[in-house]
Amino acid sequence: MYPSYLNLPREELNLRIGKLFKILENCEICSRKCHINRLKGGKGFCKLGRLPMVSAFHSHFGEESVLVGSFGSGTIFFTSCNLACVYCQNYEISQLRVGKEISSERLAEMMINLQNRGCHNINLVTPTPQVPQIIRALAIAIDKGLKIPLVYNTSAYDSIEVLKLLDGIIDIYMPDTKYSDDKIALKYSNAPRYSEIMEKAIKEMHKQVGDLTLDGNKIAIRGLLIRHLVFPNNLAGSEKIFEFLAKEIGSDTFLNIMDQYRPYFKAFEFPELSRRITTEEYQEAIALAKKAGLKRLYRE
Repeated sequence: MYPSYLNLPREELNLRIGKLFKILENCEICSRKCHINRLKGGKGFCKLGRLPMVSAFHSHFGEESVLVGSFGSGTIFFTSCNLACVYCQNYEISQLRVGKEISSERLAEMMINLQNRGCHNINLVTPTPQVPQIIRALAIAIDKGLKIPLVYNTSAYDSIEVLKLLDGIIDIYMPDTKYSDDKIALKYSNAPRYSEIMEKAIKEMHKQVGDLTLDGNKIAIRGLLIRHLVFPNNLAGSEKIFEFLAKEIGSDTFLNIMDQYRPYFKAFEFPELSRRITTEEYQEAIALAKKAGLKRLYRE
């Protein structure tokens, strides 16, 4: 059956949900491992508790065409983030935490609503700190007839233990590859050991779902879709990221090299981040990806 979560026995799904909520008691849901009890009101880096917290949901037509198709990607914007990027364009959601706590039942209703609109997938934006809540809502949504794939849209600052509990549930992983230099990651995103954590997470994601597969209408149905945002002054360290992807994940990795960096939020406090990228910087990134051997570079 398609998507893959429909093949997972309910007993197994319930077991996974139980394990995920157990992790919240001494929270290690993400790689920060804050070790607080979110089920009893403790708040760690993400400032989230036991309930799902959502900012918005709608049919989204601004994502990659392989997700959007004719009817849009069914996007749910989860409040908060386990990174603190100084340039975040969604900082109101991610760091000011504009959103509303809701029940699992309401989150399931959102999924069904998006499916009823004709969306090709449920696109979970910044899901990492809320994986237990999302999977509990998924179980409810399955009973209501959910039957479109889940897109795990993440910064890749994920826990391997938690990702393994998503095996057989997520069909499409869409991680960012932000930085290859941990000093840069710490400075601009407060993300210790980012490159190591990101690389391990992407390896696990690829192990689960493989390279991106499209259906006859060129809509993604399963696999890994990687995003890489080009920063001014090569702050991402793009070449090393591309070399990692080509060598460790494979030359058929589906990669979207993005040129839409804009200085938002606190970016103007950092002169090196306070401008858009140039055409030359973007073209250099494309050339470096090709040089590394990557063959599936996304184009609209």
